[in-house]
Amino acid sequence: MSTATPSSAPSGRRERKRQQTADHLAATAFALFDAKGYEGVTMEEIAAAADVAKGTLYNHFPVKEALVAHQFRREIATGMTEIGPALEQQATFAARMAYLLHASAEWNQSRRMYLPQYLRFRWAQTRLGKEKAAADDYGSGSYRVLEALFREGQKAGEVRSDISSRHLAATFELMLVGAVMIWLDHPELELARNFQIALELLLHGAGPPAGKRKR
Repeated sequence: MSTATPSSAPSGRRERKRQQTADHLAATAFALFDAKGYEGVTMEEIAAAADVAKGTLYNHFPVKEALVAHQFRREIATGMTEIGPALEQQATFAARMAYLLHASAEWNQSRRMYLPQYLRFRWAQTRLGKEKAAADDYGSGSYRVLEALFREGQKAGEVRSDISSRHLAATFELMLVGAVMIWLDHPELELARNFQIALELLLHGAGPPAGKRKR
């Protein structure tokens, strides 16, 4: 027996339609970005190529950067589905995190040209006091993945439990964003190595290795 109420079914259809339209707009935008370059594409061109009214585009995405954020969220969700089984097979928290960061480094490298726009947009959302909107509508989804990994690590006794998994995930996500920003400023560096350093700091702190500490 269906549990849907008369009002919930239309609402669900509207949300699916809204999501389909947003996905179509983002995919259209990225096809144009890849063909003409991000700066060479206007919102008007995106609307025309997607065959929607300009107002429809702006109702979904107020700026071009929001299209990037939406596409990133879709790609990361797809990527997590693909690596999920392999991630679960990793025996420890450290191994799972290392596996995730390796996959993340590869994806970030493939989307390097769009990362500056995305990071500026997310930062602007936070500074304008729109943390909830950024997390719900434009977040990459990586935060929820990190929180789940920290939560499982806590259950296994591999991660300290006096700090919430939410707090740990938020803090580590900022470390990873910092690693990406360093890499964008210094292209000679390897992002995978930057992520590895962030993970080492998470697991072992910034002190010297045990065998090299002063006595």
